[in-house]
Amino acid sequence: MQIPVINQSKHPLPEYQTAHAAGLDVRANLPQPITLKPLQRALIPTGLFLEIPVGYEVQVRPRSGLAYKHGIGIVNSPGTIDADYRGELQVLLVNLSDQEFVVQDGERVAQLIVARHETITWQPTETLSETQRGTGGYGSTGVR
Repeated sequence: MQIPVINQSKHPLPEYQTAHAAGLDVRANLPQPITLKPLQRALIPTGLFLEIPVGYEVQVRPRSGLAYKHGIGIVNSPGTIDADYRGELQVLLVNLSDQEFVVQDGERVAQLIVARHETITWQPTETLSETQRGTGGYGSTGVR
């Protein structure tokens, strides 16, 4: 699959870091570093603009290394970029640690996953089919 992209950053396009990686690492495109204080969030620009095919989305997900080593996540994880969005791809980072974290220009801040999705229509009804689980919700399949 090919996705048209405009790269207004000074960094390479997002790329897979290993042969079988699902996500492409995307980099911050910053005029100066951004310091995230504990529990602070910020939109991190990437300088990328995408033309995603209809029927697909790009999911923006946290990088496991940043999450594990520094407590850096994405507020609305996974974020979704819709096929009709033409603005700059920005990553909404949050610092969940008790230490400040400095986001540097060119730092890999998130990973992008391209995923197919369906468009549905609702079918109103009065009943749903029965299942063994039924209405069991949170924790209902745990130890009893």
